Amino acid sequence: MSAPVIPPTGGLGGDATAVDHAALEARRTGGFWHDVFRRLRRNPTAWIGAAIVLLFILVAAAAPLLAPYGDLSSPGREHIRPTALPGIGTLPEFPLGIDRFGGDVLSKLIWGAQASLVIGVVSTLFGLIGGMVLGALAGAFGGWVDNVVMRVVDILLSVPNLLLAVSIAAVLGRTQLAVMIAIGVAQIPIFARLLRSSMLQQRETDYVLAAGTLGLGRGRITLTHVLPNSVGPVIVQGTLTLATAVIDAAALSFLGLGGGRPETAEWGRMLTYAQAELSIAPHLAFLPGICIMITALGFTLLGEALRGAMDPRTRAR
Repeated sequence: MSAPVIPPTGGLGGDATAVDHAALEARRTGGFWHDVFRRLRRNPTAWIGAAIVLLFILVAAAAPLLAPYGDLSSPGREHIRPTALPGIGTLPEFPLGIDRFGGDVLSKLIWGAQASLVIGVVSTLFGLIGGMVLGALAGAFGGWVDNVVMRVVDILLSVPNLLLAVSIAAVLGRTQLAVMIAIGVAQIPIFARLLRSSMLQQRETDYVLAAGTLGLGRGRITLTHVLPNSVGPVIVQGTLTLATAVIDAAALSFLGLGGGRPETAEWGRMLTYAQAELSIAPHLAFLPGICIMITALGFTLLGEALRGAMDPRTRAR
């Protein structure tokens, strides 16, 4: 029978007493995940983060219904002037103004949320799956397999994440798929090292050693005991990485690596073409920048709250 999931505490200064106390508390209150969600419900930071993330997801999912105009449409071309652009509240049909291409800013912000959500989720899933495969191989087999995998991970970690993503996107071409792959590859070493570290700590726990003395094979112990009890920190990191993915996606689009047409509705691309209009329409830069900041903040708050709820040191208090 598998023990309740207890995330590793290595490097956090936790002690065995806190872990044991958290395990007993989890059993008493109905299980580990039940205790985690109970603590999240009591955390105002979790509520704020969850509200921001939920709003972002709803806007992105309902973009075709919420956006007054299409993502590539330019309904305000006749209002464009060389030295002036309609701003916030100037025209009733364009409440947030129009950009240099005649696009409705409100519609582009809404469609940009959808683009950011797709890129962020897909790239994070790509990095999560790739990192978990490498981390599971290193943590399960050890020895030369561990050495080879970790040397590959170390090579990837030696290059800054954004620089690695820019290099991959430039090689693969200026497309949205290239951006997803680039961001995902840059995230792989983070998940791989985290899962490997968690699995190595779980392998030394009493219930895993007891399973070995009962004659269970390494594969069965890894799949039924070690791996399920090691994914907690990876899930937390995945939530935090979504914030980074949204920022990286905007950065790559800002650098012109996202592909698409100039009027494509994407927050990073909106920032790119807003540079030339800062003197006459600064809101074209502020609005997508605020959207990026708030979205990243929501994922960060939710991830930090989830990390605190899963930490045995805080759960033991």
